Parts: sequence; C-alpha cells; structure tokens
Amino acid sequence: MSLQYAVQTALRAHFAVNPAAIQYFSAPGRVNLMGEHTDYNDGFVLPVAINFRTVVAAAAGHDTLIRIVAVDKNQTDEFDLSRTITPHPTQSWSNYVRGMARVLPADGHPPAGMRLAVSGDVPTSGGLSSSASFEMALGHAFLQMSGLPVDGVALALSGQKTENDFVGVQCGVMDQFISALGQKDHALLIDCRDLSSRPIPISPQTAVIVVDSGVQRGLVDSEYNARRQQCEAAAAHLGVKALRDADEKMLAAQQHAMNPVIYRRARHVITENARVLQTAKALAGGDMQALGPLMAASHRSMRNDFEITTPAIDTLVEIMQNVPGVYGARMTGGGFGGSCIALAPVDIFAGVKAAVDKFYTRATGRRATAYLCRASAGAGKIR
Repeated sequence: MSLQYAVQTALRAHFAVNPAAIQYFSAPGRVNLMGEHTDYNDGFVLPVAINFRTVVAAAAGHDTLIRIVAVDKNQTDEFDLSRTITPHPTQSWSNYVRGMARVLPADGHPPAGMRLAVSGDVPTSGGLSSSASFEMALGHAFLQMSGLPVDGVALALSGQKTENDFVGVQCGVMDQFISALGQKDHALLIDCRDLSSRPIPISPQTAVIVVDSGVQRGLVDSEYNARRQQCEAAAAHLGVKALRDADEKMLAAQQHAMNPVIYRRARHVITENARVLQTAKALAGGDMQALGPLMAASHRSMRNDFEITTPAIDTLVEIMQNVPGVYGARMTGGGFGGSCIALAPVDIFAGVKAAVDKFYTRATGRRATAYLCRASAGAGKIR
C-alpha cells in the first residue's frame, strides 16, 4: 500500500472526509554525508535528502481544532488552536504536531483548523531524521492549507524551535533544513551560521548506502544535550562565539589549560568542520578515492574525541569499510546508535548488504538493515 493511499484511507475512515477535499504533502528523511555535531557550533554540514518520506493528508476542518491520526501507530490526537497548546502526556509523536502548531503562530503564520492523517517509511530509530521529516511535512500542510506562504529556511527554523523548545532536544537546524530544501541528485553544503547553502552533485553511479545498526537512539534522554553544553564551554574557554571560529592551532595553544574532555570535544568539531569542506570539494570534483580517509577520520573522531559511537556501531563501520569497492564508511547522525553510511559504486550495494548480513549479527548479536538511497527533493505538496 502506498503512503498516499494509506493516509487517504485513514482520513476518510476517521473523519469521513470527501477524497476530493484532501491535499497531500510530504517531506524526506536525511542522511548526513559529513559533519556531525557541527551544526549547533555554527559550522558546516553536508547532508542529503533521501527517498524515504513522511506523507500527510490534510482536509479543512472549518473550526479551530487540529485532529490527527498517526496511521503507523494507530493513535489519534486532538487539540484546540484557540487555547494554549501543551505537550501530550503520553504520546511523544503528538508533541511534534502540537509543537509545530504552537511555533508557527509565533512566527506569524497561525494555522487553521484541519483534519490530518500521517504515515511514513523513514526508519524511526536509525538516525535518518524521521522527526524532521514529520515536522516539515506538517509545516507544509499547516501553511498551505491555511493559504499562507512557505519559506523553506523559515520553516526549517520553526522545526528546530519545535525540537528545542517543545520536544526538548537541543538540536541544530541541519535536519530540518535538508528536509525542507533538499535537491534531487545533490547533497547540500550548508553553512549553519548564515544558513546559506550550495548544492554538491552526487554522481548517479555513486550509491548512498545506509545501514540501520538496530541500536536504538534516544536523543532526549542521552548525552546529546551534554555534548552541546561541552562545546559551548570549549568556545567560552577559547574566547570565540562558537567553535566554528576556532582552529587547530588555537586549540593546541590552550590544551594545557583545558579540561581534557572539553578539549577532545572541541577537537572533534574543529577537525570535522574541515572534513566537511574537504568532502564537498572531493565530491564536486569526482575524487571518490579521497572520501575513504576523510570518512575514516570522521568516525575515529566521533569514537575517540566526541565519544558518541557504540561497540556495535564501530563493528558495523569496520565491516562496511572492508567491502571491496567501498569508497568510505562512517557513523552518521547524532550518535549513541542509529545508522552508518557508505559511499560506493551502485553495483557494490549487494556486496555491502551481504557482508553486513554475514558478519554483523555474528559479531554483535544484532540484526542490521541496509537501504539503497538516492538524493531526493525536499518537502512540498504532492501534485
């Protein structure tokens, strides 16, 4: 069953909506090719929108109520836009809906009441930003159904505000930005300070292989927020606005005066920023052999300096790196589980999947799932 058919069926079943009155919106998940924990440090990131999406079906409600059914969870929620919107006491997914509905009026775009149904195929535990995909699809539904304009950058910032202020995850803006503004057959080199971006072509012969480790992540309850605080402490010690403004020479000069943990966190961010720019240059120039050392260095930095990998993740990356023909592999996402990524020729996907199936469960007792992804367009109305 297609996602669009699933949400249409649910909207009709729960709210007796005429199919002719339904509009459809979608937004992609993302995978980050390079640049972990650099976004909230005003740095650079290189994500790509992928061909796994969240789809929202929407119909006008003619009142001030938001009524929504989450098809994949078989749960519903309802709240009144004319009253103060508060978090749902038990359903975490509802808070993304409530948060976006609460944030958009603060940005000058109050939504109207409507009936919604949502479904998606973005893996929810693999670090592929199912939450940002959900937020951007909802944002388009809220704005377009209300006859309001959509600005991709502003919408991305609204999604980030929802995460920060309503859900409780102190994330940067990368996930929402690439979901809102992704381009087909391109990654985006994003400057997270001024939110400028530049498309970086990805050859059709290059596969973006994502492997979900089966290690579930929990960003709200993990040390993600602690890493952000450590980075802020490092920037304050170095006397810069953000770690984007520091370099390795500056950091080395202060090593003796810094807490060793804070020093390592800063070293990861500073070196990772440099790797983002080098990776973008290599991709744009078709220098695929340069990717292996860069991705390996990134993973070592996440493991040793930022301490956000797990033994299972490290094992999975090693397996992927050792498949003949793979350009490079690394963990991707916020850490503490989730997914790993490899770049390789398209015909190498079967070899990567076979190697993971053969060695990963044997080594870790876990089962991983491999996805062959392509760079896709960002959020919008399905026409």
